[in-house]
Amino acid sequence: MFCTQCGTNNADTAAICVQCGRNLQAVAPSATALVTGVVLPAGTVPNYLVFAILATVFCCLPTGIPAIVFAAQVNGKLQAGNLAGAQADSKNAKMWCWISFGLGLAFALVYGVLIMAGILSGIGHSN
Repeated sequence: MFCTQCGTNNADTAAICVQCGRNLQAVAPSATALVTGVVLPAGTVPNYLVFAILATVFCCLPTGIPAIVFAAQVNGKLQAGNLAGAQADSKNAKMWCWISFGLGLAFALVYGVLIMAGILSGIGHSN
């Protein structure tokens, strides 16, 4: 077994490293460990803020606004140690982004079909 700190090869049954004295026994994390009060890095939960802004501007404004609101709350909740709240807001922001994107895409497709129908109807009536 190799020591994760110094890289020394130890016996598989060794409890501590013979070189640096590091504990080689894996310590199982407690299932009841509390996350509150721990400041987590901002990158651990995606906030989808860029996607929310782009979906609002280019796709559908009414459904993009809740996406931006939820996305803006993710980092604040992470800094407060509220991991569950940050994950819920991240999930909601992602959902509203996709709803906005889908509605924008549907509107563009319907608009394109109507334009094509208008062009094709004008071709048959030309003098």
